[in-house]
Amino acid sequence: MTTAPKLTRGLAPQQGPQQDPPQPPHQTPAQAGVAAMPPEGKAALRAGVVGNWIDNIHVFLPVTALAPAMLVLAGPAATASTGALIIVAMLFGRPVGGIVFGRISDRLGRTRTTRIAIAGTAACALAIAAMPTHELLGAWTVALILALRFLGGIFVAGEYSAAIPLAMEWSTGRKRGLMSGLILSMAPWAQATIAFSVAGLLALIGPEQYALWGWRLLFVIGAALSLGMLVYYRRQVADAPVFHRSARQPVERAGERPASGLGSLLTGRWARAFWQVFLLMTGLWLLTYSTVLLLTERLTTDSALDPAAVPVVIGLASVAQAVVMAVAGHLSTFTGRRRLFMLWGLVAALAGPVVWWLALTAPTLVLAAVFAAVLQVITVSAYGPVAAYLSERFPTEIRSTGYGMGYSLSLVVPALYPFYLPLIEPALGRHGSVMVLVGLGGALLTLGAALGPRLAPRDLDGDLDVTPR
Repeated sequence: MTTAPKLTRGLAPQQGPQQDPPQPPHQTPAQAGVAAMPPEGKAALRAGVVGNWIDNIHVFLPVTALAPAMLVLAGPAATASTGALIIVAMLFGRPVGGIVFGRISDRLGRTRTTRIAIAGTAACALAIAAMPTHELLGAWTVALILALRFLGGIFVAGEYSAAIPLAMEWSTGRKRGLMSGLILSMAPWAQATIAFSVAGLLALIGPEQYALWGWRLLFVIGAALSLGMLVYYRRQVADAPVFHRSARQPVERAGERPASGLGSLLTGRWARAFWQVFLLMTGLWLLTYSTVLLLTERLTTDSALDPAAVPVVIGLASVAQAVVMAVAGHLSTFTGRRRLFMLWGLVAALAGPVVWWLALTAPTLVLAAVFAAVLQVITVSAYGPVAAYLSERFPTEIRSTGYGMGYSLSLVVPALYPFYLPLIEPALGRHGSVMVLVGLGGALLTLGAALGPRLAPRDLDGDLDVTPR
């Protein structure tokens, strides 16, 4: 017969030595941590993945969706540079958004900032969908689209500057690489979604109807997806405990400049981490523009492919890129972040230019798709660990600002390629100049990684704020 534990007045029943609650034998500590995560944390991880897919729908829409309608929007004077300017307009808005919304996120919270940015992104997409044609407004049509794309870039940067650090703050140490890969792989999945959607609409309604109204449907769908995500964030997602802890325990000391100031990133306490991240991300952005945007453009104008087949080639390459990007994020947990970035950068620098040439000169659709897929796998799939890496490089009180600026400010120089590429083409050739950009992007990725911390597997188990920097 068992006896009840002896009670002492005012005290709990006497217990034996305190032990951790038993865990199912098949669970690792990381799995147990995920199982114990509150609903708000699980919702933040889901929203980080789906939300980044929606963000990149807005980023990539004009790359593919507006091209078949450019004559209706820009008139007879439309050129390839018109489409390039529409792309660049959003890219220039993103550094502004990274700075502005990064600061707001570090002060007011990740979730509240994300909701503001999502609403702004949806409004910009709806405004573009309702844009009158060149026949009604003349040159003002393109001017207004450029303004809305710039504003949309600000809001998109606000989303990833808040929502992605939020997901990383909820992730357990050994799961951050995997979650990073899943979140960032949404960019190529979004690119593939748009490419296949445009190809399907063109086949379904024909080029003429697509140019008149088909492209508008894609922008309306993008806005609707954002509004759905806005409702989800309002109802399901909350800031992580690490953010609330940081808000209760500010790290600045008497006589020091505030740790969250921009100066601490550019010239102060966190300047070394910021400029190292800036160098690494500049390499990745060079790889992005040369192997995604420029490859898409040159396959349309310079290859043996039917232009209607180019979205299919890019869509298939994007699927391969997305799968490997998710794997790369998880793999970095076992290899260490620095080692993975350096190895990937070396392969991109040495093999990337050759594969770019093979993709462009492939005589058949199948070969073009295979080489385009290999190219994107060995270059931009290196983005996999970036969400985790940038979140680990900066403490909570400045994490969104560091993430937003490191991710967005580094794209400015690579984004100017429509202006400097024609200047180097006479010396390097039309395709040789792009191949040099691919090699340079890989070299900068390798160098930037070499200047950062190892972030070996044993460094990734703990809290984000105790990760070596």
